[in-house]
Amino acid sequence: MDRLNDLDAFWLPFTPNRHFRSSPRLLARAEGMYFFDEGDRRLLDTCSGLWCVNAGHGRRKIAEAIAEQAARLDYAPTFQFAHPDAFPLASAIADLAPKGLDHVFFVNSGSEACDTALKLARAYFQRKGEGGRFRLLGRERGYHGVGFGGISVGGIANNRKPYGPLVPGTDDHLPLPYDRSTMAFTRGEPEGGERFADALEGLAALHGAETIAAVIVEPFAGSAGVFAPPKNYLKRLRALCDRYGVLLIFDEVITGFGRLGTAFAAERYGVVPDIVTFAKGITNGAVPMGGVIVHDRIRRVFHDDLDHAIELFHGNTCSAHPLACAAALATLSLYEEEGLFARAAQMESVLADAVHALKGAPHVLDIRNVGLAAAIELEPQSGAPGKRGYETMRRAFADEDMVVRVGGDTIALAPALIVTEEEIARMVGGVRRILERLE
Repeated sequence: MDRLNDLDAFWLPFTPNRHFRSSPRLLARAEGMYFFDEGDRRLLDTCSGLWCVNAGHGRRKIAEAIAEQAARLDYAPTFQFAHPDAFPLASAIADLAPKGLDHVFFVNSGSEACDTALKLARAYFQRKGEGGRFRLLGRERGYHGVGFGGISVGGIANNRKPYGPLVPGTDDHLPLPYDRSTMAFTRGEPEGGERFADALEGLAALHGAETIAAVIVEPFAGSAGVFAPPKNYLKRLRALCDRYGVLLIFDEVITGFGRLGTAFAAERYGVVPDIVTFAKGITNGAVPMGGVIVHDRIRRVFHDDLDHAIELFHGNTCSAHPLACAAALATLSLYEEEGLFARAAQMESVLADAVHALKGAPHVLDIRNVGLAAAIELEPQSGAPGKRGYETMRRAFADEDMVVRVGGDTIALAPALIVTEEEIARMVGGVRRILERLE
C-alpha cells in the first residue's frame, strides 16, 4: 500500500471519517481570506480556520518570526529554566488583559488552558485552607475543550456521554442564558437575561456556597452556536460569585484577541474575571499555544517562602515553546499595527446586516450574532439531526468554493478580522443559495 496516499491512517477529529475518505476535502495552502485545494481552487474561509486565524492566512511576519526562532532556538524547557521571549510575551498579554490579571501560565491549546484554570481554582482554595470548595460549575451547552476537566464542566452532550463517569463535583450546570421565545433573531446581546445567572443562587443553597470553587463560562457560547450573553448577565454573575466567594473564569479561547472588537470580551462587557483562558488567536493559529491569565491575588497565594520549593505541580513539555512565543509576539504586533481589534468592531454591523437578511430563507430557525461572529440555526431534518448542517458544509465546499464551519444543524460564520464587505456578502450569498437547494 502507498502510505503517502492512504487516507485511512489519519483518524480525523470530530469527523465522519468513512464518508470523508469517500470524498476528501483537502486544503493545500492558504493566503489572506482563502484556502486553496490541491488543484489551486480558491476557497473562502468563513470561520478563520477554527476561530483562530484572526489576522488572515499566510502572514509573512509570523512565518519569518517562526523560521528565525527555529534556526536560533528550536526548544527550551520551562521547568526550572526559561528562554528570553517568554517574558515579553507574558507581559504583552497581561497588558491587554483587565487590570489585576497580571500573571500568565502557558500551555499548548485551549483544552489544556481550561483544564489548567480548573486545577488552579481547586489548588487556590487548597492553599487557602478551604479544601471543601471543590465544585466546578459550567453551563449547559458550554464548550471548554476536550480534556477531562473541560468536558466535565462543558455542557455539550455528545462530548460528555461516551466518557463518564466524569470529574467529581462537576455534575451541576448553570442554564444557557437563552430563551428562543423572546430572543430569537436578536442582533447582538439580548435584553432581559440576567435571571439566568440567578441559578447560581439555587446551587449555592442546594450544596452550600462553601463547596463551590469556580464558575466557568464562555462570554459568548461559540461552539454551541454563537449565543451572546444577555445585557448585564455577566455583571450579575460576577456579583453573585463575589457574594459567595466563588472564582469566576472566563473561557476566552474564542473571544480573545479581537473577535468581539476588543482584546478580550471582559473589556467589552466591563467585567473582571479572576482567571481568563486563551488560545487560538494568540498565534493566529500558526503554532499551537494556549494559556491562563491569573489575577494577582490568586498568584500571591502560591508563593512559598522556601527557595527550593516548587509552587505549582503542573506544566507541559512545550509550555511557552520558543516557536509559539515567536509566532505570538509577531501576531500581537500585527494586531496592533493594523488596528484589527477596532476593525472587527467596525465590521460587526456589516456582518449583522448580512446574516439577518437570511431571516425567512428556507429551513432557518434562528439567527444570532455578536462581534465578528454569527450563527444561522437550521430546522433539523426529521429523524436525522445534524444531517442538514453536514450537507450545508459539504455543498459549500463543492458548489460555492467556501470552507464553512457547522455544529450540528447550526452554521457558524466567524471570518478573519481582515474580511471585507464584499467577502461577507459572498459568504452569506453562498449560504442562501445552499439553503434554497437543501431538502
